[in-house]
Parts: sequence; C-alpha cells; structure tokens
Amino acid sequence: MIAIQSTLIEKAQSGDENAFYELLEPLQAQLYRIAFVYARNEDDAVDIFQQSVIRAYEGLPKLKEPKYFSTWLTRIVINCSKSYIEKNKRIELIDPNKFDNYEANSPSYVDEQLDLWQALSRLEEKYTTVLVLRYYQDLAVKEIALILDCPEGTVKTNIRRGLQALRRQLKGAYIDEWVQSIEGSD
Repeated sequence: MIAIQSTLIEKAQSGDENAFYELLEPLQAQLYRIAFVYARNEDDAVDIFQQSVIRAYEGLPKLKEPKYFSTWLTRIVINCSKSYIEKNKRIELIDPNKFDNYEANSPSYVDEQLDLWQALSRLEEKYTTVLVLRYYQDLAVKEIALILDCPEGTVKTNIRRGLQALRRQLKGAYIDEWVQSIEGSD
C-alpha cells in the first residue's frame, strides 16, 4: 500500500492529475468534514475544500515525505479553513437539518449534537482543532502533533483543556457522560 501510494505521489508530483485524484479520493470525506467544522455551512466548506485541493496540487512537488501525504493534506485544509474564516469573518449557526444523517432519530440526540457543535465552535481554535481531529477524525495524538507541527505534550494538554472547556459550557448530564467516556478512552 505504501509503495503504491509512493508511486502515485511520484506520478502526481510529475503532473499526473489522475494520480493526484486517486490519492485524494479516499480522503475527501474526512477533509470535507474538517472544513465543515470550521465553516459551519456546506457552501463555505465546499469552497474551503476546493481551495485546499488546488493548494495541495500546486504544492505537491514540494512534498518531501510521501508517507505524510494525508497529514500534509490535512494541514492544508486546516490552514485554508482558518484563512477562509478569518477573511470572511462570518459566524453561521449549524442548521439542525444537517444532523439528519445521524443514526439515532431521537430529537434529544439531535439537540445534544447541536449543543456539542455549538460549544465546539465557541472554544478557542486550538482546542476545537485538536478535539475535532482526535474525536471526529479518530486520529492519534502523534498524528495530530504531526499535522499541527507541535509537540505531542501540547496536543494532549490542548485536548484535556478543550474537554474541560466543553464541560464548563455544557454543564448538563449528557456532556459529563460523553466527556467521561472520552477521557476514559485516552
């Protein structure tokens, strides 16, 4: 798999668009979700994702370590998201209908998810980023540290502080249970 990916990256670095899109395909949903967390609406998330793909394609010849392709691409999406939000300075609330795809149909589940997303959006960006990467993208602390180009200890601290900030914001029982279950899994 790594050899195939290295070959595809070499082809893409030489200008083969098909190879680039073959590399991008399995990562699209994950990268879009990251953009959506920042943008909080579909149109902006699509714009961010498209900008990220363009930047990645243009910057691909500079990628030195093919094994870090997904990490590198994730960092590009995060940076494009931050730039886009800063440039547009818009805050959009998440439409409750966005959560129709969740497996649980209970209205209280949707309410809990909306509360959680809104609380995440009110956190400092560094906490939002690590929590999204850790618990929504299911990345390990080591991977997050690579993406954010910071020490693992900083990532762990930001996860812990982010969870504490969520707990303060969402003082209800369901968030306490969620945070305890997350803290127990680390």
